[in-house]
Order: sequence, then C-alpha cells, then structure tokens
Amino acid sequence: MTAITLTFPPSLELTDEAFFQLCQRNSDVRFERTATGELIVMSPLGGESGKREADLITDLNLWNRQQQLGVVFSSSSGFNLPNGADRSPDAAWVEQSRWDALTPDQRRKFPPLAPDFVIELRSETDSLPTLQTKMQEYVGNGVRLGWLINPQDKQVEVYRPDQPVEILENPSSLSGEAVLPGFVLNLSRVL
Repeated sequence: MTAITLTFPPSLELTDEAFFQLCQRNSDVRFERTATGELIVMSPLGGESGKREADLITDLNLWNRQQQLGVVFSSSSGFNLPNGADRSPDAAWVEQSRWDALTPDQRRKFPPLAPDFVIELRSETDSLPTLQTKMQEYVGNGVRLGWLINPQDKQVEVYRPDQPVEILENPSSLSGEAVLPGFVLNLSRVL
C-alpha cells in the first residue's frame, strides 16, 4: 500500500482525542500516527494483499476461538502505543487479561497498549525498510512476538524482545511459540 506522510508544525498538536475523532470522521481513510506526530495516510489494499490478510486473520481468529486466550484484531484497529504512536498492524492479538484490564472507553477508542502479537504483511507497494522499522517499534513498545511476512521475497522476519531478528527463507509454517500456544500458521496461501 502506498502511504503519504504529513508533517505538522509544532504549534499544531494532534492530541489522542483529536486523532481518534479525525479517524472516526474519515472512516473510509486509514491513518496511523508516528511517535513524533506525523500523520500517515495509507491507501486501500489490492485484491491479492487483501486476500492474504483475510486468510491470516481468519487463521488467527479460528485458533483464538478454540483457545479463548485473548482477542484478535484486524488492520482496521488502531493501538495507542506507549511511545505515543498510533499503529494498525495487519493482524494483532492481545492476551485476555490485558484486554479485560482496560476500561470500556479505552476499548472503544484506540486501546492504550501494544498488542502481544502482531503481523505485518508486505504488499507490493510497501517499503521493506519502513515495515522493518515499524516492527522494531512494536517490539520496543512491548510486543512479545511479531511476524513480518514478505511474499515478494518469500521470507518471514520474526521479531522477539531482546533477540536479533530471525529471517526465515520460504518457510511452510510459523509457530506462535509461547505467546500463542498451539498456533501454527500454514503459509501456503500467503507465500
């Protein structure tokens, strides 16, 4: 997806509430906000990328319905990370106890937390370095496991706290490890 970054002068602060209202009033546009306050406007996905993303979310949600360990989110969900950024991973999961600890208002808006697990799926127009930086930001804010799935290069980058990025060449599946116990993602429809 092609993204446009808008930078505002320091005198024009986009508060959390103002950003949330902007997103609500423009629900047909997908926004993210960096920790430094830049607004990122993202275009819709193409058919292949949208299909792949739907497959990932479906598999994660089916596992979660069986295990009942947390809550699954689509790319339409925003998270207010501890560093102040508002990000929307392509798929995310939050452990149930962390979700339950939020107030109803926090759940209704952009939850003020980093998910426990995220997936970013590289589309044909995504910049790989931009996605890699985003993955590092997720982990730096508390994400316990992240997958950057890169169909163009048939690679997956696995992100974990305090560990180097693991690069897998054309893997057939991925394990949710201790974060998502028993979850195995078959990559035949994605890579």
